Amino acid sequence: MAFIAVDWGTSRFRAFRLDAAGKVIDRVVAEDGMANVPPGGFGDVLQRHCGAWMALDPDAPVLMAGMVGSRNGWAEAAYAPCPASPKSLADAVLAVSERISIVPGVIARGPSGPDVMRGEETLIFGTDVVDGLVCLPGTHSKWARVEGGAITDFASFMTGESYALYRHESLLARLAAEPEDLTGFDEGLEAAQNESGLLNRLFQARARVLDGAMTGEKVGPFLSGLLIGSEIEGAFRRYGGEHRVTLVADGVIAQRYVAALRARGAAIEIFTPERAFLSGLAAIAAAR
Repeated sequence: MAFIAVDWGTSRFRAFRLDAAGKVIDRVVAEDGMANVPPGGFGDVLQRHCGAWMALDPDAPVLMAGMVGSRNGWAEAAYAPCPASPKSLADAVLAVSERISIVPGVIARGPSGPDVMRGEETLIFGTDVVDGLVCLPGTHSKWARVEGGAITDFASFMTGESYALYRHESLLARLAAEPEDLTGFDEGLEAAQNESGLLNRLFQARARVLDGAMTGEKVGPFLSGLLIGSEIEGAFRRYGGEHRVTLVADGVIAQRYVAALRARGAAIEIFTPERAFLSGLAAIAAAR
């Protein structure tokens, strides 16, 4: 059936009006992320951006996913446990009103400790992976094992956040120069496999520049390659070095992960985040 899909994250608000066939009729993107909404203001933001759509089709439900369901969001939607499927999430959807609902996040409780996600579960289901490994790069990258169409385990990596901190707040920021020399990325990937570990290789970026072995133009790409490579090393150690990975990404970040995964001999299938989100939310909506 027709419905309104809302991807409400920390920094951005994205909404899509879909017809009964799943085609996008209209969309809106705004900077009204969860962090920018005042207490009690979520309903007003939704009305401002989607009120006209809701008036045009009074029967269309509004299904939201992302940080809007966190404890600092509109209402806290409790994490659903692994194994998590579209049906188990549909059964755990939190109703904000008769028409508006929030998809819960997912929690994994494994031998290495708990891990959580909000929003990524929708993207994972949108890939249609039945059995395999799904990678979602980002501020906090996720790697999920899918078995029988359900998320059975996942791991988070603070790759994007670490890059921002080291690139702009650490001593490496003083050495980095523009324009970037992208060959540094491959050097970072190679360094990620060094047995000395991530923390040693991070300092190596500084030492290489001071020793004249690397230019400042390579520092940023080297850091990116080192962190992404370390993430992949960790994921493959956990999940056995899969030779096929489904990647949910686009743009430059997709290009970098493709290069890193191919360097490890992995076959890759790519889904854009928008495509995965809409397909995943439609799967959850259909399971209700």
